[in-house]
This record gives sequence, structure tokens and C-alpha cells, in this order.
Amino acid sequence: MKLHTLKPAEGSIGREKRIGRGEGSGHGGTSTRGHKGAQSRSGYSRKIGFEGGQMPIQRRLPKFGFNNPNRVEYKAINLSTLSALSEKTGQATITVDTMIENGLISSKDMVKILGNGELNIKLDVTAHAFSKSAVAKIEAAQGSATII
Repeated sequence: MKLHTLKPAEGSIGREKRIGRGEGSGHGGTSTRGHKGAQSRSGYSRKIGFEGGQMPIQRRLPKFGFNNPNRVEYKAINLSTLSALSEKTGQATITVDTMIENGLISSKDMVKILGNGELNIKLDVTAHAFSKSAVAKIEAAQGSATII
């Protein structure tokens, strides 16, 4: 052990300076708040988005467009996907529950059946919405399209 290697025990020093406890502390007077202005006052709290008087970003950016709160989002499923699903499961009736079980949609999704692809087998499909071409192809194959 040598004098230049000595150091105090871990955690024994390094406490935070107590602010506003006299000039001798080095943090007296204005108590590290500076002179005048809102931040030097007690009870000051900055508004969310305040940028020091600069025009805040939510006011600088242009605003346009419209977000419809009543918009209904559908998950699109094609007839080609349904025919592949029918061959895989061996079922002639396809419902929303069947699609959820096979991982095509999640339980919160609303489903719209689209007419892309060929349908060679009779299918009874139940979904939230259908395109006109999908209904035509399903009924041409002697199947049924039922809206929930």
C-alpha cells in the first residue's frame, strides 16, 4: 500500500450538494436557478411542447387531411386463399372462426372476401363483407355467401 493509492471507501463521499443552504455551499443566492425569468420562480412548470419561446413543432408543421373516426377497416382475403384453405382443412364451410384458427386473420379483424382467383369447389362462406365479383364466383360454384 502506498499513499498515492489510498482512496475513501465506496459510497462514503459524493453526496449531492444541498441547494439553497447558504453561500458557503457554493449553491446559495440564486440556488443554481439563474437571475429572473420563469424558471427562477417557485411553482414554475414548463408547458408540454414548450421550446423556449420558439414556435413549437406542433404549430410549425402543416396540417391537412382528415382522419375519419368511423372508418371500418377490413382484412382482405381472396377466393384463391379460401380454396387453398378449404383443401387444407377439408371443410366446405368457411367462417371467420375457421380463418382465425388457421392464422389468416386475428380475432379483432373484420373480413372482406375479394374475387381474386378461381373457385372450383362449392363453398359456404361467412364473412363481414363481400365484393360483387366474389359473390358472383361463389354462387357460380353453387356455394353461398353469408354476411355476418
